[in-house]
Amino acid sequence: MDVNADLAEGFGRWELGDDTALLDIVSSANVACGFHAGDPRTLRAACSGAAMRGVAVGAQVGYRDLAGFGRRFIDMDPAELVDEVIYQIGALDALARVAGTAVTYVKPHGALYNTIVSHTEQAEAVVEAVRRFRPGMAVLGLAGSEWLRLAGESGLKPHREAFADRAYTPEGTLVPRGRPGAVLHDPEAIADRCLRIVRGQPIEAADGTPLSLSPDSICVHGDTPDAVGIARTVRRKLTEQGTSIEPFAPPPALVAD
Repeated sequence: MDVNADLAEGFGRWELGDDTALLDIVSSANVACGFHAGDPRTLRAACSGAAMRGVAVGAQVGYRDLAGFGRRFIDMDPAELVDEVIYQIGALDALARVAGTAVTYVKPHGALYNTIVSHTEQAEAVVEAVRRFRPGMAVLGLAGSEWLRLAGESGLKPHREAFADRAYTPEGTLVPRGRPGAVLHDPEAIADRCLRIVRGQPIEAADGTPLSLSPDSICVHGDTPDAVGIARTVRRKLTEQGTSIEPFAPPPALVAD
């Protein structure tokens, strides 16, 4: 099973999350690309840390919305969205290659992630951007989303994601962050929940109904309070029960310039 986390979401002197600690735990790093968070120095540092540890680097593309942390929907022209996604992947890939690795997958962030679950036009734009950047590239998203369906049809490699620290609706989508209980905080309870997911056992949706998930990767949000403690507990519990932690899109063997 892959365990991923969002990294490089600080900006300048403003820091968010503990990238160094998380890189010692996760197998894949969703690195911000500067549009919803992150600056070049922060992005390069995250890529360097990932390269040193053999952690896969994914481009976490999003809307150009620093003030809203990429969590506000933007009704973008699809052609413009294609260009902005290509720009983000390319910028991060350049920093990753200088650090001795490369971007091996793409995972949308925040509002864009949730929008392309059902918004076909924007999902098509993100798929087109990834395909133009690198045909056959791995992508990560919510099971049953338009994003993954269209990605598979276009020849990309779709991978399904589950969230360790987020509540689910009975339909398998995420409970909006503004609702009570949308974000989970108890590390042991979260780890037990992840263990059930890995074993193929149902978890409880927000209304108590059983929900089955079959992910290729489990995400711990880097900006969740005690994200490091949650990620560490999840990894410990999974490995103790015999699950190996490995990236779904392994990093290449590159040498830094």
